[in-house]
Amino acid sequence: MGLTSHKVLALTVLIAVVMMAGTVWLWPRLARKSWQAVLGRIGALLATQLTVLAALGLVANNYFAFYSSWDDLLGTGDTGPVVIHNKADASGRLLVETIGRASVKGGGALGREPAQSGEIRKVRIDGAVSRLSTEGYVYLPPQYFQPEYAHRQFPAVIVSTGFPGIAENLITRFNYPGAALKLLQEGRMQPTVMVLMRPSPALPQDTECEDVPNGPQSDTYFTKDVPSAIQASFRVSSDPQAWAFMGNSTGGYCALKLAMRHPDVFPTAVALSAYYEAADDPTTGDLFGGSRQRRDEANLMWRLKNLPQPKASVLLAGTKKGDGNYRQETEAFVNAVRSPMTVSYSMLEKGGHNFETWSALLPSSLEWLSQHLKVPNQTA
Repeated sequence: MGLTSHKVLALTVLIAVVMMAGTVWLWPRLARKSWQAVLGRIGALLATQLTVLAALGLVANNYFAFYSSWDDLLGTGDTGPVVIHNKADASGRLLVETIGRASVKGGGALGREPAQSGEIRKVRIDGAVSRLSTEGYVYLPPQYFQPEYAHRQFPAVIVSTGFPGIAENLITRFNYPGAALKLLQEGRMQPTVMVLMRPSPALPQDTECEDVPNGPQSDTYFTKDVPSAIQASFRVSSDPQAWAFMGNSTGGYCALKLAMRHPDVFPTAVALSAYYEAADDPTTGDLFGGSRQRRDEANLMWRLKNLPQPKASVLLAGTKKGDGNYRQETEAFVNAVRSPMTVSYSMLEKGGHNFETWSALLPSSLEWLSQHLKVPNQTA
């Protein structure tokens, strides 16, 4: 029986109920003062708590689609190559602190010098326009420090976690710097500056990258403040063709929405397990000031059907099974895309809404992204 099977859930709940009832029935017998009775009480309590926690864990997993199978949970699933399909015709203030080097999965940093493995810097980006501020990380590739690239500008990508994730997850759980470094070594990615951030600069609110009426201006923060601060602080190109937005879950939704709204800022976007309509729950509050029009414009399917499609290239990556209605919604999105917008997509056979799935999709997604980033009139 599969991890998300209703039979597994029902059996686990039944076992938990039986354990609770059995503990209550046996408790008088276990009330003696012998060491056997003490061990019996400890065993009964532990067994009951474990079965209840297992049942609650399965309920949460079935609802949020964290893991789609036992292989997904245990990390023993298929790790084969990911195939990407193309649809036919289709000035702020930045505080910086160096914190470490990039490392390839399975090994340490390739060297102590930034020119060998790049450098990760912790930053705080204060928005001059939005007046928002948040911390993140900037990964500078090895070439950034090599003499032959001293006068070169680099492409840049803003990478966002899901909500309420922290930017550090993009290093500790995803290892974006390590993945990029490995692709660089293999000649599958051009040197790119990565800005690693969380999707809301106004915690604890989940702003869904919106300019909230009389509230946080998150759209403005990501499309104006962050690019201008990074351009002022690092050798990155100011040409929009050299910029992209990438993210998972909420970050993926932000990537798509910002590319569709602002193709003059982010003409390229990569969305891992994204959704296509702004969340509406206690963490978001009223994002649209009661405006139906603003809510519609935050619905990406509505935009495709009712507004001129932007000149933007997007990659959608996720799973066919194990992540709710992702496949059906993504296929509907792909089918609705028209020129000048272009869309590519890749789907694993199965996988949940989790780091295991996104890490499997990361190398091919970064390679696709690199192929779409261009720095005009550039020489090494």
